[in-house]
Amino acid sequence: MTDDALTETQQSIVEECRRVAELLVAKNRAYGDSALDPLRVFSRADPVEQLRVRIDDKLSRIARGDSAGEDTVLDLLGYLVLLRVAQGKGR
Repeated sequence: MTDDALTETQQSIVEECRRVAELLVAKNRAYGDSALDPLRVFSRADPVEQLRVRIDDKLSRIARGDSAGEDTVLDLLGYLVLLRVAQGKGR
């Protein structure tokens, strides 16, 4: 399917998914594979559990309306994608 065959809504979906992918790749380049292969200085939790904690934190910020200047929804989407990737590696 080419982008020109998409409806306006479908194109918006593609653009948002690209935005999430670009964010995740940029953060992975900047921080290494820390989400799926953490350094483990203090925590011994596996990557899936660590991602769940981060997701809980983002949901808490969204519920409280406390974004601290961050795009918490975009961050949440990113962590959910990383969770899927981590769960896929465990299969």
